[in-house]
Amino acid sequence: MTISMFTFDFMMQSSCSSVVRMKWWLLVWLLPLLARCDGDPQNSKDTVRGDNPNPSDGRDEKEALETYCDNEDIYQSCKVSGPKRVTQQTFSTGLADAECCMAQVNTILGGRKPNIDFEAIERLEQSLEQIEVKETTSISVGQLVALLLKPGRRRAALHISASDNHAVAGAAINNGRVNIRLPGDVLSSLSDTMLFCMVTWPRSIWNVTSEELYQNRLLGLSVRGKNISGLRERVNITVNMVTVNETQSPRCVFLNFSSKSFSSSGCLTIWEPGQSDVTCSCDHLTYFGILLVSAPLSDTDEAVLTYLSVIGCSLSLVALVITLLLFVVKGKLREDVSMKVHANLAVALILLNAHFLSSRAAALSSDSTCFYMALALHYSLLATFSWMALESFHLYLLLVRVFNIYIRRYMLKLGLAGWSLPAAIVTVAVFTEPGAYGRVALDSADPNSTQICYLRESALKMASTLGVFAVVFAFNLVMLLVTVQRLIGFPHRKRFGQGERGRAKQNISTLLGVSTLLGITWGLVFFSFGHLSTVGQYLFCILNSLQGFFIFLWFVLSWRKSGPSTASSKTPSSSS
Repeated sequence: MTISMFTFDFMMQSSCSSVVRMKWWLLVWLLPLLARCDGDPQNSKDTVRGDNPNPSDGRDEKEALETYCDNEDIYQSCKVSGPKRVTQQTFSTGLADAECCMAQVNTILGGRKPNIDFEAIERLEQSLEQIEVKETTSISVGQLVALLLKPGRRRAALHISASDNHAVAGAAINNGRVNIRLPGDVLSSLSDTMLFCMVTWPRSIWNVTSEELYQNRLLGLSVRGKNISGLRERVNITVNMVTVNETQSPRCVFLNFSSKSFSSSGCLTIWEPGQSDVTCSCDHLTYFGILLVSAPLSDTDEAVLTYLSVIGCSLSLVALVITLLLFVVKGKLREDVSMKVHANLAVALILLNAHFLSSRAAALSSDSTCFYMALALHYSLLATFSWMALESFHLYLLLVRVFNIYIRRYMLKLGLAGWSLPAAIVTVAVFTEPGAYGRVALDSADPNSTQICYLRESALKMASTLGVFAVVFAFNLVMLLVTVQRLIGFPHRKRFGQGERGRAKQNISTLLGVSTLLGITWGLVFFSFGHLSTVGQYLFCILNSLQGFFIFLWFVLSWRKSGPSTASSKTPSSSS
């Protein structure tokens, strides 16, 4: 009995000590959990990561992330190993890996390598999609905000709201920047993780003259393992507090990661002037954004510009043909090298005007006809730029070098340069991009607008058209300034009865003629965006469509002024 009582007493003491130790370990285990759960009760329904309003804590968290995620390789930071069975351990590990991936991508976005940005965003999307979640989870790191959703039950629609550093589902959020409504046909078939991701660049990476990505921000929607498109009920993405001036217009677009370009296909822009909210209604899921583009022309302005172009180009075409006939008939004109250069520019402009006027009709014919018309229009435009540059070079010889300007076979070399260089550029374009030539809409924002036959590849168009012209325009503008300096600095011999007023008229006439030959008015293309959009387009249309007519007037006036002594006006290089 004594042994039994002793044994019982020993067992009781042991049990009590065991209970005390269990309580101690239970308390140690519960403290981190209680500290982690001690948050805002309003957002207790969602698991929130990385959203810390305390700046000092935010810095500590960033330093901790950089220490924990010490890996410079995006493929190592953003691991894609496929979904795993949901446990507390896999869930916590998945979120930690997601934060590492977002920290790495955030660093890349702040760098200066835009080509890597797109690859990093794709990798981030794949990495986040593989995380299995039990409940809606929001993660925020730097310029990135992500929301992982698994509705788990059929809904008619789902609303997502996001601010600059937080996102929630099914409720509004203070200082919300974005509101998204997902239709029921997306949610009805949803069995995998859905991802919402908001990416904001700290700098501008879009080098487009007339387009600006609003707030440098993209909004991504995706479902793991699925390519969702052709939705009967559209996804509506509303961006709040959009500031649009009177010369701009918002356009909803999505980012094509393959071509690294924007497209508006499948998206409608719901916006009226004066509104601060823009709604993008799209029939697919991807990364969306809002481009601020130049405000489109009204239907009236577009119709007037079309008529002005047709009338001006037709008048120029007739005037240039007459110019060539005069050059062929009048033998003394053919002896002047300057007139020969003018005649070649006239031929290039005849080709340009003829193909431009026929381009719309060719767009309605066969593909082969349209291909030839697009190629010929591109070639004649480049030839025009080429001969305007050669006009400037010829002017340089006459005004700057003046002496020792003899060049053997001068016109032959000019002809080879003026007609061969454009042919080389077109040939390279054809072999580089075989499908680059074809039908293209005059209004890029409206694929159903009037079409012509020209270059379809925007990058090739910018390089081979605007890029070439920018170089030509810079050289020609310098030569125009040289001409002005020579007219002001050279002593003038007064003709009988000519006063200062008459000399001023002569100088103005010379400058206008030189400006026409050098194509200075083509420089208005750089002012056809922004505040001078409509005015710039009217001036560009009127002056450049009539360039051929102005050259005809210059040609006739030069011929009449030279009179019977035309032969004496030959340049020193004409003997070549």
